[in-house]
Amino acid sequence: MGFNCGIVGLPNVGKSTLFNALTATAAAEAANYPFCTIEPNVGRVAVPDERLDVCAKLAKSAKIIPTQLEFVDIAGLVRGASKGEGLGNQFLGHIREVDAIAHVLRCFEDGNVTHVEGSIDPIRDAETVETELMLSDLESLERRAHAAEKKVRGNDKEAKQQLEVMQPLLAALRDGKPARSIKFDAEQTLIVKGLQLITAKPVLYVCNVEEASAATGNSQTERAARYAAEQGAGTVIISAAIEAEVSQLAEEAEKREFLEALGLEEAGLGRVIRAGYGLLDLVTFLTVGPKEARAWTVARGAKAPQAAGVIHTDFEKGFIRAETIAYADFVAHGGEQGAKEAGRMRLEGSEYVVQDGDILHFRFNV
Repeated sequence: MGFNCGIVGLPNVGKSTLFNALTATAAAEAANYPFCTIEPNVGRVAVPDERLDVCAKLAKSAKIIPTQLEFVDIAGLVRGASKGEGLGNQFLGHIREVDAIAHVLRCFEDGNVTHVEGSIDPIRDAETVETELMLSDLESLERRAHAAEKKVRGNDKEAKQQLEVMQPLLAALRDGKPARSIKFDAEQTLIVKGLQLITAKPVLYVCNVEEASAATGNSQTERAARYAAEQGAGTVIISAAIEAEVSQLAEEAEKREFLEALGLEEAGLGRVIRAGYGLLDLVTFLTVGPKEARAWTVARGAKAPQAAGVIHTDFEKGFIRAETIAYADFVAHGGEQGAKEAGRMRLEGSEYVVQDGDILHFRFNV
């Protein structure tokens, strides 16, 4: 699958509790002391998508298989991590490997749960983590730029292209701005990806609140939302404690009843998963038949052969055509046969860009 979202933040903000609830496991030990998570725990979660259920009913599919997203629970970072404080080097190494960041901010008061900074301030906490990440990126980029400058003196064209990207990034980082604040064209963006800068990754702020504020948020989440908007990032409000309780309930009816009693329409985890999915700029296509209805993930902008390759590499190698039905047409005409009879099924070639919700059937020859 290859798409993952790292859960990061200061110690004791609720990262591991959130991770446990997301994956409905006790894989990450949630404890009231810093660094209880040392090695990153990885869990895959189903992405909620009601379209899959609708298509399965229309096709009378025997099985429903949702697409999945990977979450990585990463050790808590502390001030000075870029210089190796706490578990800084491990933290920075693990976070470099993820595709996007879910940054958990503590927005609740609880005298029984210590805070490494001694008080509750989500903006300060966000800035602490962001500063450490920028310092780490700056150190890494300065080394790379120094090496590239030497190559440029030897007329290395590739090094020259890299340096043209590095220079505005260095200027931003020195000015206290993350790498993601600089916009590049498509070709330059590929160079940026190769630099593996942490602050180039997209960020979602997950505001962890007390039970009473789960439905409406509180003054701290309002501050966090304003801060996120300034950064061009999104926010999601959850109560990790509530999510942990919900994840232990076996029956869907029990979960709904529990949430309704708290004034919540749905569990916060669904919002976190969908937001993480959106953060990675992914789209879903479906394959639907009597055996199974299944959702698949591709990056936005992927063409039909790439989508076919997600199912099997032979599909991409021998790609001929993609039988394509838009989700709205599939539903409006009662399924595949009705859509075909109404002339709503299209044959698309190798240049077709897959749209979110497409129902696809690939023709291939190997």
